[in-house]
Amino acid sequence: MNSKVKLIAAFLGVAILAAGAAGGAMWYMAPAAQAGAAPKKAEPEKKLTKYVTLDKVIVMLRRAPNEAAAHYLSVDLVLATTPEQEKEAKEHLPLLRSIAVSALSPHTLSEASAMTVDQYAAQLNQTFNASYEKENHVKPFSEVMIGKLIIE
Repeated sequence: MNSKVKLIAAFLGVAILAAGAAGGAMWYMAPAAQAGAAPKKAEPEKKLTKYVTLDKVIVMLRRAPNEAAAHYLSVDLVLATTPEQEKEAKEHLPLLRSIAVSALSPHTLSEASAMTVDQYAAQLNQTFNASYEKENHVKPFSEVMIGKLIIE
């Protein structure tokens, strides 16, 4: 009976040593496994955004065939830019006013009234992108937004 107890104690000792070795290996390998399995994503760099306004772009809308009265559209634009490009964006405001007037003037009152603010912003963004691309210039702002829209 003494030999059975010694044999059980030996197996128990081997099991404890194996469990300890496995636990130690897991502890030692855990940082390497985490680094290899799921590399940390680099956080996107947060950039400061500056906003430049282009106020009171007034456009006379095209008259429909049976219309006698003139109708106008007034829009205030907001340009999203970076602090580095803010000065250049301000210098481009007269050009942007001219491009906006050209883009918005072909609309009639019914067409202008049917459009949403998002549609105006999308049209102006597309027009500005095309104009800067045509002239081979770098656009000093990332997006144009509508600050105010009045149709009379």
